[in-house]
Formats: sequence, structure tokens, C-alpha cells
Amino acid sequence: MSSTVTVRPAKGVRGIGMFSIIAGIVLVLAGVAVWIVVSMTLSDEQIVVSDDANMFAGQQVAGPFTAYAQAEVIDMHALEMADGQTYAELDQDDPVRATVMNASFLRASLFTSVVAFGVCALVIGLGLLFILIGAALRKLAGGPAVAVETPGSTSQGDLSAPPRHAESSAGTAAPPERHTTRPDAAPPSGRTDPPRT
Repeated sequence: MSSTVTVRPAKGVRGIGMFSIIAGIVLVLAGVAVWIVVSMTLSDEQIVVSDDANMFAGQQVAGPFTAYAQAEVIDMHALEMADGQTYAELDQDDPVRATVMNASFLRASLFTSVVAFGVCALVIGLGLLFILIGAALRKLAGGPAVAVETPGSTSQGDLSAPPRHAESSAGTAAPPERHTTRPDAAPPSGRTDPPRT
């Protein structure tokens, strides 16, 4: 005996998929827009990476890598001016203290822009992920109802009979273990038997 089961897509899944796609598009657009704003703001400052930088020397600061390179150069120059001391380690009446403080502020601003670029990249990546998940949900939920025929369950034998236990590998059950006591064996510890007459 068989039965037919009809499987229908869950209600609301297509709507959730569409919402996920729209949210992903908004995230991608927001991430790209903020990336452009931060990049244009850095470019307007006309900052050029110093010639003694380890990377991107002579390039204009307009992205996360050039901003990081310039921040590292500023730190290197500040430490050279202060003989390896940071702003907090300098005496308050040290004339170099103000210059090192300005260098710290510049580095913090450049690192803030680096973090902003990183957040933009994260938001763009999440937006793309939302779009893919939404498209997958809509594809999975967009199919027609499917009828599945399941075979009926049949049983053979008497269900009220007790279960049969597996026999040993030799085909017969192992004999029960027998305990024998020899007449000359010592009694178990703790027991004393009266002597026999």
C-alpha cells in the first residue's frame, strides 16, 4: 500500500529572499558611497607618501594602503625626533613634545581613515552575501508543489513474538559457565568452615 505526499514551498520564503536581496543592494551601495567619500576627502588633503617610506613612496594618499604607509612614516620620523621616546614618555617642558603630539594626531587621523576603508569593505562583502542568500532562497522557494509517492510499510511475522537473540559466531549459544569447587581448595577469604569429622 503506498501513499502520495505533496510537498509545497514554505510560505513567505520568497518574500524573505527579496528582502535579503534589497538589503544587500543597499549595503553594497552604502559601502561604495562611503569608500568614495573617504577617498575623496583624503585626496583633497594633498598628502603624499614620504620618499623614505617602505612602500608607496611618492604616491598621493587616497586609499587604505597609502594612508597606512604615511602613518608609519610619521611614526618613524616622530620617534627619530624624540630619540625613540613616545609623546607620553617625553618631559612636559621638552620642546619636541608639541611636534610629537601633532604627529600622534596625524597618525590617529590616518588610521581612522584606514578603519573606515575596512568597514566599507566589510559592508560591501556583507551586501554581496545577502544578495546571494536572497537569490538562493527565492530559487528554492519558487518551484511548484511536488508530489512524492511513498511505499507503504509492510510487516512480516508475528510482532507479539519475543525478539530472537543473535547466536554466537559458531552458530550455537555459548554454554553457561559452571563453577566447581575442588575438595582440597582453600575456602574463600573471610570464611571458615568447621572441620569435618
